[in-house]
Amino acid sequence: MLDRRRFFALTAAGAAVATLPRMAFAQDKPFSLPPLGYPYEALEPHIDAQTMNLHHTRHHQAFITNLNNLVEKWPELAKGTPDDVLRNLSKAPEAIRTSIQNNLGGHWNHTFFWDIMTPGGAKEPQGELKDAIDKSFGSVDKMKERVNQAGAGRFGSGWAWLVVGKDGKLDVISTPNQDPPHLQGVRSTILGVDVWEHAYYLKYHNRRPDYLAAWWNTVNWDKASANFAKKG
Repeated sequence: MLDRRRFFALTAAGAAVATLPRMAFAQDKPFSLPPLGYPYEALEPHIDAQTMNLHHTRHHQAFITNLNNLVEKWPELAKGTPDDVLRNLSKAPEAIRTSIQNNLGGHWNHTFFWDIMTPGGAKEPQGELKDAIDKSFGSVDKMKERVNQAGAGRFGSGWAWLVVGKDGKLDVISTPNQDPPHLQGVRSTILGVDVWEHAYYLKYHNRRPDYLAAWWNTVNWDKASANFAKKG
C-alpha cells in the first residue's frame, strides 16, 4: 500500500507527464487556418452558421493540411508569401505545381473571402471606390449585376471577382476551381465571392443566383475600400 504523501506525489507527476505531448512535443506547421474574426452565425440569415462552420473548418482546413504536406516535398513553398508563390508558379516543381496552385489558391481565396465579409457593415461603398465603380459600370447596382452574372455563369465551381485590371481600371472576372485572380495578371483584388456549391448549398440548394443576391448583404465595404486604396 502507498502512503498518502507518495500517492499524491505520483499522481502529480503523472498529470505533469500527461501535459507534455501538447506542450513539449507540439510541432509548428508553416500553414495554419486563419480565424474568421466573427462567429459562424454572424452572417445569418444570408449565410447560415452550419455552412460557415463546415466551409471554414473542413474545406479551408483541407487546403491547410495539404499545403503542410506539400512543404515536405518543396520547402520553398513556406518561404515566400502566398502572393509571391502564386505569381511565380513556374518556379515550383512541375510534379506538384498543380497541387500548389489548387491548395495555395484555395487558401488565398478563402482567407480573402472571410475578410471581405462582416456582420452589420456599411451597405454600400463610399468615397473613391464608389466613384471608380460609378465610372466603370455606371452604378453600384450595375456592378453587382456584373459580378452576379459572372458568378452565376461560372460553369461548375469557381469564383467571381471585382478587380483592378492590367489597365488600372475596375473590371469583373471569373476564375475556375480555386484559381486566384493572380493567375490572370490583375493588379489587385477588391472583392470576391465563392460560387462552389459548398459555399451555399445547405441553405440555397441549387439556387446560386439567390445566394449571390443575398451575399451582398455581408460585404465588408470598408475592407473593399482599403483593397482599392492599395491598388498599385
